Amino acid sequence: MSASSKAEYGKAIKPRSSGWKKGWLAATRSKSVLIGGIIVCLVLLAGLLAPVLSTHDPYEMVMGERLAKPMTSGHLLGTDQFGRDLYTRILYGAKVSLEVGIVAVGLSLIIGVTLGLIAGYYGGWVDSLIMRIVDIVLSFPVILLAIAFVAALGPGINNVIIALGLVYWTNYARLVRANVLVVKEAEYIQAARTIGSSDFRIIFYNILPNCLAPIIVVATLGLGQAIVAEATLSFLGLGIQPPESSWGWTLAFGMKFLKDAPHLSIYPGLAIMITVLGFNLLGDGIRDLTDSKLKRN
Repeated sequence: MSASSKAEYGKAIKPRSSGWKKGWLAATRSKSVLIGGIIVCLVLLAGLLAPVLSTHDPYEMVMGERLAKPMTSGHLLGTDQFGRDLYTRILYGAKVSLEVGIVAVGLSLIIGVTLGLIAGYYGGWVDSLIMRIVDIVLSFPVILLAIAFVAALGPGINNVIIALGLVYWTNYARLVRANVLVVKEAEYIQAARTIGSSDFRIIFYNILPNCLAPIIVVATLGLGQAIVAEATLSFLGLGIQPPESSWGWTLAFGMKFLKDAPHLSIYPGLAIMITVLGFNLLGDGIRDLTDSKLKRN
């Protein structure tokens, strides 16, 4: 291998701490990243600190206080049809929604990124097989396919996570494959092959780090989609089951009392909207930063 190839190869795989510092400074100057990051952090804190921030037992039923209005009887957001504190239920619902969203996106990433790397790197019949499976999955509406998986597996938080992971992995597989097809033709990849690097090392040490920026953007946006999907499944009775707290489940039961107690639907709906807005703003901001960086390069 020539000296120039070695230099190019070393430059490509060498970590750039200054790049991370520049990226962090640029992120703090982006209003979208800043606002979205603040919202996401607040929701994360609400979910993690739910036992500390809550004012009541989320499962305690006080039938004498059922459907209480907000700011009455010591209940900040009122109570539900069973007399349970709605503020506490929403805090615990944030914990459930974030757990489902993060774990489901993580499962999708593992499946999609791995298959996308394999398809893009090896090509041929392997690429054709994986992409045909992707096409089959994408031919179904996302929520309909998720309902089918949950109906087959049964309701519950673990099955919802599995169902969403099996639905959303295709986005990451297509994205990673497209990036691998470009990156694997770079000079430093050819240099890595020349010095005898294994396929595993080339794929996960040389190619994958150069695909992380778009993966992070799509994963951030995917968190909002997963939270909406979980709320939809719970709304339909296929997701989180009572007495566990879920925004979708609370919203579904609140629909029966829209006339007498609209707060039952308003507050969990606002929680879903604000959380998804935060993830979308954060994802859009990160995308704008990475796009501008690519344009400059």
